[in-house]
Amino acid sequence: MPQVRCALCRRSSLGESVLSTTRDADRVDAELQKAAATPLRETSESERRGFYREHGVLLCDGTSLESVAEAVGTPAYLYSVGEIQAQYARLSAALSGVPHRIHYSVKANSNLAILGILRALGSGVDIVSGGEMYRAQSAGFKGRDIVFSGVGKTEREMTEALTLGVLMINVESEEELARWDEVAGRMGRKAAVALRVNPEVMVDTPHPYTRTGVKGMKFGIPFDETLVVARRALGMKNISLIGLDMHVGSQISQFEPYEIGLGRLLQLKNEITEAGATELEYLDIGGGLAVSYDEEHPVDVEGFGAVVERLVGPTGLKVIVEPGRYLVGNAGVLLTRVLYRKRSGGKQFVIVDAGMNDLIRPSHYNAYHRIEAVRPSGGKITADIVGPVCESGDFLGLHRDVDDAKPGDLIAVRSAGAYGFVMASNYNSRPRISEVLIERGRFGVVTEREQYSDLVRKERLEPEWKKVT
Repeated sequence: MPQVRCALCRRSSLGESVLSTTRDADRVDAELQKAAATPLRETSESERRGFYREHGVLLCDGTSLESVAEAVGTPAYLYSVGEIQAQYARLSAALSGVPHRIHYSVKANSNLAILGILRALGSGVDIVSGGEMYRAQSAGFKGRDIVFSGVGKTEREMTEALTLGVLMINVESEEELARWDEVAGRMGRKAAVALRVNPEVMVDTPHPYTRTGVKGMKFGIPFDETLVVARRALGMKNISLIGLDMHVGSQISQFEPYEIGLGRLLQLKNEITEAGATELEYLDIGGGLAVSYDEEHPVDVEGFGAVVERLVGPTGLKVIVEPGRYLVGNAGVLLTRVLYRKRSGGKQFVIVDAGMNDLIRPSHYNAYHRIEAVRPSGGKITADIVGPVCESGDFLGLHRDVDDAKPGDLIAVRSAGAYGFVMASNYNSRPRISEVLIERGRFGVVTEREQYSDLVRKERLEPEWKKVT
């Protein structure tokens, strides 16, 4: 399917639903029009954050992308510190009406420097593996900063989590609950758990793979079985049931699924309390807030906060929210350089040095990323932007109206801060690329580009043979 956005799609309004009023939409439109009417060159240096243009050239946090490319090479991921900080501040302010803590979803971008920025802002983390637990510790997070999610936790991971003393474990099934009781009992500890409930909410996301709260998914305990599992948890001597959890999906652009899911979660909370629960303290409402990948209006985070406050505020429960993409998605670009131009079958191709192994989202999810020249030539073409990987599915964008970029020109693939580098691979024996942090006119490499030697560092030409006894 060609990655083409129609005019209607470009102007869709993220966050609009039965909960959004015309007044809300008018307010957002007014803010966007005001921002658009303000020339970037008139903005003070302290307010220049994220990716923007001056004299037509793309910059980030006061730093020339051309200078970064000259220093570190291409392809490379570049991240704006200022944009991450601004997104965090806005979400935290939107939730100020309820006791809450933001727990960043590490799987979106697990770079240590990104984790360090968020820890300094007061964030906790949501992890889904022992490796992410290790990363979180390496970035300075303590046990009480960590919520442990994931549908297939191993005994090793359980032992590590209990030893570390994580804040809460989101349990995904009755069998997993029994395993936690067993492991905690052997260790002489109590496991603090929340039950992850599948709210069974039908939600519209850009791709079926990003739906997690629909009936029949692998995630969560089926809604109509949760009370039975809760009663069992209350009878386990090594389990403390302290919360309920849900996640409706990723890249959610409407509030209605959250409202329905929260309503069901709160209904369960009342039933579980009546069944004898006395330690319920947390309501983990997941993440999934949408970011804009083209020209969509940004999600109305303040409206989201108002919904949460209205529904959860009277309960006295502490809210945990687990944003990933929302905090880092628009804070990153994949910077790549044009290698060749080519015509074939009546089509034009722009061949760049970044491929599907560097950013798999376009190929895997049919994801749309805005693609633009760092220094536009003034001309336009319609072309497929493809990489050097030996696969027909190796593309960053298909049938796009893009700048007439020539070999040597720099191209920015926008909104690549989430699910970019973390999903990269060494396919075609291509070394993984560098990651660069940019802040207030300075930049620094936070992941070094791999060398050819790194590709075989863990391999052996001949195995160490062992005899079976």
